[in-house]
Amino acid sequence: MRLKALLGFEKPFEEAAFALYGAIVAQARQPYFYSQLGVPDTLEGRFDMIILHAFLLFHRLKDDSEEAKELSQVVFDTMFQDLDQSLREMGVGDMGVGPRIKKMASSFYGRVGAYDKALAEEDNKELEAVIARNVFNKLQPEDLVLKHLATYVRNNSAALKALGTKQILAGKLSYANPDDLT
Repeated sequence: MRLKALLGFEKPFEEAAFALYGAIVAQARQPYFYSQLGVPDTLEGRFDMIILHAFLLFHRLKDDSEEAKELSQVVFDTMFQDLDQSLREMGVGDMGVGPRIKKMASSFYGRVGAYDKALAEEDNKELEAVIARNVFNKLQPEDLVLKHLATYVRNNSAALKALGTKQILAGKLSYANPDDLT
């Protein structure tokens, strides 16, 4: 057991949250999204892919046990601590970090709400529209790209629902390979 845990300074699920957030970021960075699907390889494009993959985990955990909800919060906190640190490493000063994090949090909640609503629909049309609006912003991706990403989101949502809560609480998470649908 780590010293922080022994002294009571460590949050429950901290190690699992780091592992889960690492899986989210690793998946969001898959080159296929940027090179083959045309997701903008920009700070905004990468942020949107992190949000999309974080949403999938949070969507899975939202109706689960209290432990799962607690883990979800620790993953969220970990994500925003990382975003804060990334802004600082990019040279954003202390006065600029707060407003940017606030804007990112607002974007996060808006996107999560939109994804959640769209995923509840039977067909993928709304999900495709939400992906076009959030991931591609002002770009006009091909319909096939939107269909591919919507199917990818739906398949991963189903796979995460099938994943045992104990596995997730232990920090184990995997997403489907994005190019498996082609």
